[in-house]
Amino acid sequence: MSPRPHNPVLGVFWMLVTGALFLAVTAVVKYVGDGLPAAEAAFLRYLLGLVFLIPMIPAMRAAKLTPRIWKISAFRGVVHSLGVMLWFYSMTQISIAEVTAMNYLNPVYVTIAAALFLGEKLAFRRILAVMAALAGAMIILRPGFRELNSGHFAMLFTAVLFAGSYLSAKLMADEVSPAVVVFLLSVTVTIGLAPMAAVVWVTPTVAQLGWMFLLAALATGGHYTMTLAFASAPLTVTQPVTFLQLVWAVLLGWLAFGEAVDIWVVLGGVLIIGAVTFITWREHVLKRQAITPAPPATKV
Repeated sequence: MSPRPHNPVLGVFWMLVTGALFLAVTAVVKYVGDGLPAAEAAFLRYLLGLVFLIPMIPAMRAAKLTPRIWKISAFRGVVHSLGVMLWFYSMTQISIAEVTAMNYLNPVYVTIAAALFLGEKLAFRRILAVMAALAGAMIILRPGFRELNSGHFAMLFTAVLFAGSYLSAKLMADEVSPAVVVFLLSVTVTIGLAPMAAVVWVTPTVAQLGWMFLLAALATGGHYTMTLAFASAPLTVTQPVTFLQLVWAVLLGWLAFGEAVDIWVVLGGVLIIGAVTFITWREHVLKRQAITPAPPATKV
């Protein structure tokens, strides 16, 4: 079967839609705020989102899951559960722009982990790109020049945990279909978040349940349109488009939530963006299977 022809314009369009959907996800989480504990909000997002797994049931029933797949899936469920909970918590503690900018570290951590655990070669230029991205993170955080709160540290751990989740998904994708990978993630994360949510449980209102269902729908839609973008154009085309989300995040935080525009966050985010774009471009030049994900690929 010949490969599907690329349509860069369509790929860019679907990635723009993806960015809008994930920006809406952050807006909903920010609006709901700390009305619900982070663990409970994350649990409800995945529990209510299980309805979107119904079309995947046939693929799941036909899959032949080996003990290796179950082990990787269980590991992914644990790290992704912790990452999602910390991401929800970060959204209640720091600005949308900071969360968005620091989320771009996910592909950088994936690159480092791929070199450490998957035998991926890390050439000198890619090492420099990784160092530039980490320098961007330091510009955003500015330790010693301002007070950091728990949200900043939570977001740093979130990026590491999501990187582990993404690499686990890459390993699983070699043996099972994408539908099975998504199905297993949704179920294991729901189970993983359940005990953490139970500890801090408060009875949600009907309105809060409605917001959480909308959140699940937006996140599911974002992952679907991202898949359409990847099918339409190579990552080197769609990757740069994802970084417009930083611009929209700054504007959203400023206009909708009264968050000050921090030029250091923007500068640090741009530096990280440049580093991730370079890493993606190098993977394309070397014509190998891409390791570096688009930032939305590691989102909730």
